[in-house]
Amino acid sequence: MKTQAFTLHTDRQGYYNITAAVKKCVSDASVRSGLCVVFCPHTTAAITINENADPDVRHDLVLGMDGAFPIRSGFLHGEGNSDAHLKCMNVGASETILIEEGRLLLGTWQAVYFAEFDGPRTRKYYVKVIADD
Repeated sequence: MKTQAFTLHTDRQGYYNITAAVKKCVSDASVRSGLCVVFCPHTTAAITINENADPDVRHDLVLGMDGAFPIRSGFLHGEGNSDAHLKCMNVGASETILIEEGRLLLGTWQAVYFAEFDGPRTRKYYVKVIADD
């Protein structure tokens, strides 16, 4: 299946629910069983799966990541976004999701998120649906 490219406009930090776009890729591909890969080509943003039931979770994720990876005066990177690089490295550039019976095998409370750590930016992410042989 062809890789689908998406553009997203982000704020300074945040988690953007991209589940609907990912599900549409799976549906459009008409794949009954396989894999769906969601990939972020940026070094200060990431892809993750987390809870979608309570919107406060996204706020708490931003707060927690800022606590775990604060901006430090000792960082040397000229752009001043070393904290965003660390957050990205720990969350990861991609997620692989199983497809069964034409649907993503996400848990009841799970959603796929684009995680922005260094916005506002215009970002890209990619979705690839791979059918079982």
